Amino acid sequence: MKQIKFVTAQEAVKIIKSNDRVHLHSVAVTPQPLISAMCERGRNKEFRNVRIQHIHTEGPAPYADTEFEGIFQLESFFVGHNVRKQTQAGYADYIPVFLHETQRLIREGYLKVNVALIMVSPPDKFGYVSLGTSVDATLAAVETADTVIALVNPNVPRAFGDAMIHSDDIDIFVEDDNQLITKEPAPINEIDKKIGRYVAELVDDGATIQMGIGSIPNAVLTMLGNHKDLGVHSEMFADGILPLFEKGIVNGRNKAIDKGKMVATFLMGSKTLYDFVDDNPGVAMQDVKYTNRVNIIATNPKVTAINSALQIDITGQVCADSIGTRFYSGVGGQIDFLRGASLSKGGKPIIAVPSVTNKGISKISPILTPGAGVVSTRANIHWLVTEYGAVNLYGRALQDRAKLIISIAHPDHQEELDKAAFERFGSHYHFVWDEEK
Repeated sequence: MKQIKFVTAQEAVKIIKSNDRVHLHSVAVTPQPLISAMCERGRNKEFRNVRIQHIHTEGPAPYADTEFEGIFQLESFFVGHNVRKQTQAGYADYIPVFLHETQRLIREGYLKVNVALIMVSPPDKFGYVSLGTSVDATLAAVETADTVIALVNPNVPRAFGDAMIHSDDIDIFVEDDNQLITKEPAPINEIDKKIGRYVAELVDDGATIQMGIGSIPNAVLTMLGNHKDLGVHSEMFADGILPLFEKGIVNGRNKAIDKGKMVATFLMGSKTLYDFVDDNPGVAMQDVKYTNRVNIIATNPKVTAINSALQIDITGQVCADSIGTRFYSGVGGQIDFLRGASLSKGGKPIIAVPSVTNKGISKISPILTPGAGVVSTRANIHWLVTEYGAVNLYGRALQDRAKLIISIAHPDHQEELDKAAFERFGSHYHFVWDEEK
């Protein structure tokens, strides 16, 4: 193990030069001191045309601001809240890609990384450090970057799995003791509870679950208190999983691979969640090429993948990355897990959404808004859930599925949707055989 010598953040980022591509570590371990130092160099116009790449960062993202036009160009794999306005205005950009392939773009040289800015735990006696709460595509960047700069922070949990790397793989070290970025569980309203109840009814004992962060996943988890032997294989998990683990409901004993382990590629939550992961052999933080690869996901039985959407049309097309032409999020891992769940023995791919937006606009529409991106095609959609019920569209013809989808739309919009379906499919539409959902 080489002797570690610490430098300041300002000294560390002097390695960045014009036309470099810089990869940023994700979510809770976003390396903010290094970002600040890099942006200070940008303000001094010490370089130009530096491309910034990341999946999703938390905290400030000044490199995407208009003042850095010509200095930085953000090309994110996911449009997070901190870069959404800049991306919609064209000052930042977005690379549409399945989450499991983000690492491939890096490893196979499509996106050559010159400098990786990461955050790690302090080295152990063998020289190993941990990437903590985010492995995602950052491990690929560490493996391939010309220069790796690491903030060494004692608040980074010592997570196992692919998160463990050797300090010899790091070129420049910077000390840091800032607390990790946290996010408290989202509050659950009555609509979330209704959706959560319908989804929970679809989760079988012994299932391996995947879900994200937010009020609907939280609501689902609160409804699983009477389930048995659940496992976790997900791109992420948050605090809502902890009570189920403490009760022995989440134990992973039914999994075919990673038996007994909770598997994810990144985490976002409270300090309690990060403390739970620290030195916990029951949590495996893995490379996104593993967590999100369809054939790996499908290996476990009864994979129940719970994802959301921005808009759905009456044929089952799901838009999840844009509102019309305005990019809002990203492709992410939705298709990875919908396909994995559909190929899993006893698996259930689920899209769960409120029937209307906060402004009362129906999320179910005759057609997607022009410019909207189809993240999940009609053929990928099985279960669709709103607060008005759950319907299974798998194997259903277009007219039949239109009736099923409209049946769980908000009542205020059902007549309009039904009229649109009649105009689209013709008079025979009203005579389509009605079956139980």
